[in-house]
Amino acid sequence: MNIIPTRFRFINRYLHSRKIKILDVGAGSHSASITKKWYPECEYHGIDRVKNYQNDERDFKLMDAFYKMDVTMLDYSTIPSDYFDVIIMSHIIEHLQNGDKVIEGLLSKLKQGGIIYTEFPSRKSLSLPSMNGTLNFYDDETHCRIFTRQEVVNIYKMNSFEILYSSVRRDWVRIFALPNRIC
Repeated sequence: MNIIPTRFRFINRYLHSRKIKILDVGAGSHSASITKKWYPECEYHGIDRVKNYQNDERDFKLMDAFYKMDVTMLDYSTIPSDYFDVIIMSHIIEHLQNGDKVIEGLLSKLKQGGIIYTEFPSRKSLSLPSMNGTLNFYDDETHCRIFTRQEVVNIYKMNSFEILYSSVRRDWVRIFALPNRIC
């Protein structure tokens, strides 16, 4: 099934060029290949603690730059400042005790007028059924902190960022397509 991921639908709402510079925080799980599928002309930079986390040679060839780093150390000096049109932080901060400080530290990497997409599990995930693929927050032993939406919104507001959209994500297209994806 060829369904555009939610983060890219969001980006498309606010940026109308496909030739954008993307910083993807947590660049495992074939993120470069997925991103380049939807933005073949983008300049893709990835950050992760390990380069090989569910990536293969094709992913590495699609990366314009890769920063192997532990983002919790808060040293982003090797990443260009005022450079990126988009920063993607999809399901990253819940793995970090200092995810709030990580967000703040990366904001200077965004160009004026750029956008940052942040996605993370809510408190509701604490009571969801357990399932392979981490439906419940505790299904992933590397999850260490629940952030509230208001906490994250406040980080951006305290750093003079405008909130374009803040909501619980319900990807109805993917939910309805789920039976076809399971088969």
